[in-house]
Order: sequence, then structure tokens, then C-alpha cells
Amino acid sequence: MAIGHDVYERAVAAIDAVAWRGIMPGLERTRALLAVLGNPQAGLRGALVGGTNGKGSVCALVDSVCRAAGLHTVLLTKPHLVSYVERYVRDGRAISEATFADLITHVTSRARELPEELQPTAFEMLTAAGILFASQGQPDLVVCEVGLGGRLDSTNVLDLDVNVITNVALDHQEHLGPTISDIAREKAQIIKPGSVAVTAARPPALEVIQARAESVGAPLTTVNPEGAALGRHGVEVTANFASSDVRVRSPLIGAFQVGNVATAVATCDALRGRGFAISADDVVRGCATVRWPGRMQWFDSRPAVLIDGAHNPAGMEAMTQSVPELGAGRKIVALFAAMHNKDVRTMADILSRLTDDIVVTAPVVERATPADELAQLFSPPAIPIAGSREALGVARERAGEYGLVVVCGSLYLAGEALSLLSGEDGL
Repeated sequence: MAIGHDVYERAVAAIDAVAWRGIMPGLERTRALLAVLGNPQAGLRGALVGGTNGKGSVCALVDSVCRAAGLHTVLLTKPHLVSYVERYVRDGRAISEATFADLITHVTSRARELPEELQPTAFEMLTAAGILFASQGQPDLVVCEVGLGGRLDSTNVLDLDVNVITNVALDHQEHLGPTISDIAREKAQIIKPGSVAVTAARPPALEVIQARAESVGAPLTTVNPEGAALGRHGVEVTANFASSDVRVRSPLIGAFQVGNVATAVATCDALRGRGFAISADDVVRGCATVRWPGRMQWFDSRPAVLIDGAHNPAGMEAMTQSVPELGAGRKIVALFAAMHNKDVRTMADILSRLTDDIVVTAPVVERATPADELAQLFSPPAIPIAGSREALGVARERAGEYGLVVVCGSLYLAGEALSLLSGEDGL
């Protein structure tokens, strides 16, 4: 094992060592940790992107446009698909494993100075490490994806000038509340006084977001996307930028990406309004060159494989609406996994409308629903296979040379499938 990878694995072990703390909503631990790190969040500007679905796509698009404009960027997203280094990207390049290890080692060391009641969770450590990474790079702007919710998510320590809420759907109700309005209320709290806001949310979430923006004096841009899916060629969108229509194409696949692209363009327009030098040409070039793996990512193999990180009912609905056109004339086999804290039954019902040929598995994650349990949610029962490698092999065999395997239900499964298909572990 290479020395660099060895120190990376030790850093991952340090994160795993505090994973038992689980999810602990609140900002007090993150603020305390940032304080002993020298408050690296001070002075950072950019966009904080929340919402239920599409956050990562919007972040990737905004980052790509800003880099096309010649701006130095730091992109902070979560979760990762294969490696933690994916979460910390400077000017389009993920940090090295050694740099990641140095960050975690430093954050872990400073966290020991805090009293027991302020000891951070694993997610809070990763958030603080990302903010420290951003500060050290002295970027022109930071694009940061919110984790769970907004109000009590550790990323909400950031005040970046532009706040985005992509959309609001039912997810994480145990933490955010039972209704769309409840969830919107939590997510809307990322909108800070003196900032500007962007959303593509629809009623009833929109009214909640509008009320929050008005209460803190934040001008709000609402996005009403116009565009069309172009099959495996991505999407074409007409959006407003600098008070004029701009027509862009993006390689991101799926009709739902029309809204994400339009939201990203509106976010870039908001950044322009806050003094960042971004032109319409930059928007066109940035949207055209964006990369965002594991989200409706097509592998033109035999059989073809489509990987999508859809992990809640709204995401699953959007994915299944796009697949029939992409897989027209092909036998479709689904490879499905899900975390036990998700609305697994509803996702299974939605997936069953796409195909009844389904293989289920469980990624190597503690929260994964056992494959045997998942299989019984389908009628006829799905085929349970232990391990992603074997499950993907069975799904490919069932699809046949000219079929299509759709990998969905979990970003963890998406990551494992990507690793297999990229040849890192072989097939």
C-alpha cells in the first residue's frame, strides 16, 4: 500500500471513530470547532446550495460556470461516491489523499481541545475540514452544498452572500418535519439577512421560502425553467441571465436537469449581481462542460448501464420518468439498494412501474437495508444478491447484451457501481 493511501486510510479511520455520534442537529459544535481553527469561514463568499434534490448538480454547474469565467473556486459537496477527496475540489481538481489526511489530522487534533459536550460529529468534522480547505486556498468564491435540512445543518455557519434552495420534497421527515411546509421552513433558514436568494421550489414550499426571504430582507429570484431533455445528449434550457434570455446546453441527462440548469444560471446571475465577473458566454461554456458523476450517468457498454443516485421518492420519480426514452427498445433491469432511514417502500413502488425485473443488494454501509428485506417489497419479489459486485454481474446477465441496467436507490450503491465500472476493482 502506498504511503499516501495509508495516511488517507488513517484519516478515514479517525472519521469512523466518531461516527457513533450519529446525526446531532445544531450549529454550536461546528462553531466551537471553527473557533479553535481560527474561524476560517470569515470572509468566504459564494453560494450555499440547499434543497431536497438537485443540490449537487446545481453546485457542479455553478462551479463549472465560475471556472469558465476564470474565477478561482472551491467546491464543497457531499456525500462522496468513492472517496472522501471528492468532497473538496479546488479549481476543478479534487484534493490529494495526503492533503485530505492533513486536514482531518489537524481538525481532529484541535477538536480534542473542546469540552465533551462540544465534541463534533463526523459530518461536522468534515464540514469544518472543508471550510478550512476553502480558506487556505483563498478562492474567489466557494460553492457549498448543504447537508440535511438547513437551519441546523453544520454548513449553515457559512454566510456566502447567495443562498439557493433547489426544490422541496418529502425526505428526512424524522428530522425536518412531516409536511412539505415543515421541511421548507427548515431549508429556508439558510437565507441570511443581507443576502440574495434563488429557488425553483413550488407551492406550498415557495410561500414559506418567500416569507423567510422577505423577513430577512433578502431579494428572491424564483426560477420557472423552460427547456427540454435531449435523450443521452443532455438537456437544452432557456434561462434568464443579466436581464436577457440565454440558451444553454448541458450534458447532464434527464428532464429534471432542466430545472437544475435553470437554477444554476439564476445562481450565477445572482453572483454576478454581487460583483463576480461572469458573462453569458461563461454560462454557456460552463454548462456545456460540467461533469457530475453518478447522476444519470450513462455507460455505453454491453449491456448499457445507467447510474443514478436517486435516493428518495421525488428523485426516483424523476429518474423513472426519464429512463423509458433513454432505454427505448431495451430490456430494462434495475439494481436497487436503499438506506433504512429512507421511504423505501414508496421508492420500491415507483421503481416497479419501470420494470419488474429487479435485483437488490446492500452497499457496505451500516444504514443499508438488508437485501432479503428489500426483495419482499416487490411483486414478484426482487432477486436479493449479497455484494454490489455480484449483484451488478447478475443484473447485467439478466439484461443481456443489448439491454439496460439501471442502478439506483442509494448514492452509496452508485459509488460502488462506479468503482466497479471504472475498473478500480474489476468486474
